[in-house]
Amino acid sequence: MTDTPTRTVLITGGSKGIGLECARAFRAAGHRVAVTSSSTPVDDPDLLAVKCDVTDPAQVQAAVAQVEEQLGPVEVLVASAGITRDGLLVRMSEDDFADVIATNLTATWRLAKRVVPKMMRARWGRIITVSSVGAYIGAPGQANYAAAKAGLIGLTRSIAREYGPRGITANVVAPGPIDTDMLSGMPEDKRALLGAQVPVGRIGTVTEVAAAVTFLASEPAAYITGAVVPVDGGLGMGF
Repeated sequence: MTDTPTRTVLITGGSKGIGLECARAFRAAGHRVAVTSSSTPVDDPDLLAVKCDVTDPAQVQAAVAQVEEQLGPVEVLVASAGITRDGLLVRMSEDDFADVIATNLTATWRLAKRVVPKMMRARWGRIITVSSVGAYIGAPGQANYAAAKAGLIGLTRSIAREYGPRGITANVVAPGPIDTDMLSGMPEDKRALLGAQVPVGRIGTVTEVAAAVTFLASEPAAYITGAVVPVDGGLGMGF
């Protein structure tokens, strides 16, 4: 992103994992970066840490207003916040399904709705949503997660069609198995088995996901919109 002007970047779920790595990558490229988290504080002086429960409309409004006041209008939105509440379909509670949809999908709609008007006025904007390979191949015990991540694809492509003429692009990054907290508790033998199922033969890194995200936010990516970019080692090929 060396040829991209300095931008204001807002990343949800930026306290750890993919979100935090994306934040650090944007900051290293010289951008002004804010990250939201609902619980774990972000201890990094180079990042503006904003406490926000993205499922609460009032907190979203306040968080974006804080970013605008301290860093300027949001020009790049990276929707990375997500949770899991795994369980087989017949055992999954109403709350477990609704909570995942609210955090992983509805919150992204809410944030995009909040930041798009100023992107329209500037005639420039980038929206990148973090989906998952599970969106199109499914996953046992993750009907809620897969549904939410699949919904992100439809949401993002609708935004791309609506606001492309205003200089706003919207794209999806769909990671496969990535070495984050979600996998940290998995026994080593199961991690090895999971990596072996990936065509490249390993679990991916947060750095590899961040590279795709930062590229989609760059000036050279201006003609890419409505795309689903897999960062999954080939796991989702053919879907």
